[in-house]
Amino acid sequence: MRAVTITSFGGVEGLEIREVPDAAKAVADRVRLRVRAAGLNRADILQRQGRYPAPPGYSQEIPGMEFAGEVESAGDEVRRWKVGDRVFGIIGGGGQAEYVTISESHLAGIPSNLNWAEAAAVPEVFMTAHDALFTQGHLTLGESVLIHAAGSGVGTAAIQLVREAGGFSFGTSRTEAKLKSAKALGLTDSFVAAGDPMEMVDTVLGFTGGDGVNVVLDLVGAAYLKANLKSLATRGRLIFVGTTAGNRAELDYSLVMGKRLHLMGTSLRTRSAEEKATATRLFDEQVVPLLATGAVRPVIDQIFELEDVRAAHERLESNESFGKVVLTI
Repeated sequence: MRAVTITSFGGVEGLEIREVPDAAKAVADRVRLRVRAAGLNRADILQRQGRYPAPPGYSQEIPGMEFAGEVESAGDEVRRWKVGDRVFGIIGGGGQAEYVTISESHLAGIPSNLNWAEAAAVPEVFMTAHDALFTQGHLTLGESVLIHAAGSGVGTAAIQLVREAGGFSFGTSRTEAKLKSAKALGLTDSFVAAGDPMEMVDTVLGFTGGDGVNVVLDLVGAAYLKANLKSLATRGRLIFVGTTAGNRAELDYSLVMGKRLHLMGTSLRTRSAEEKATATRLFDEQVVPLLATGAVRPVIDQIFELEDVRAAHERLESNESFGKVVLTI
């Protein structure tokens, strides 16, 4: 089968489309899929650079953590899926290939109103946003959320989920254009974060009447830690999702203790099979119905053919994208 292959760590020149060993046969509770499209994520860039290896048991050479495709065959213990079913899901690696084999519990059915590219733009970002906001962050009706990198895939998904949950979102981005586009998705207010992150604190406090936000979804990292803590309300929750702005910062214990804050990190890729199955089930139950009615939708920046994977990486690395970059296979 053909697959995106990392032939050397570093720049996009290390990416090639190669013939690789075929995906495993479907046995027991495993499902073999013909992949039709795959989302591109920051983690794929980091893996290409040699900075984020795939978990044990997954290909180190073939990137890809989310996919959309159809069931080609199913093991004799599979109960939910049959040949021809359209499904999407997350995987530890190897998703940017013509075929993948995966546990049936890590799959959800694609709503009929989504095409292959749209479906591939969903799993990683909507599952991450849903898990971070609701499973980890316990977001409730009427609460406020500060979303950094509001124009990213996870950011655009989070804005819509907060809106549908009856919450209020305050977003940051480096450009006004991205924030304008994000407001069309339900972003309540925003701040152009082009300088010192501390500059946003007064604006966030003004947005919340001086109380601070209930939840911060941090897709950026260390440079924003101090501002995040200052922006949180008493008993607020800070959820670490990304580290593009660094992974080390000085923590003010007194601020955390005084506000009785909860700080937590999340990553779908490194979770156990059981944890991924739980996240997939909750996504299937609570997010897929919203996708099916059009209440929330995937936001696609650009679609590339598999052979143009280098250009796709360059697009995502440019930081000019709004929403997801997708590969069709």
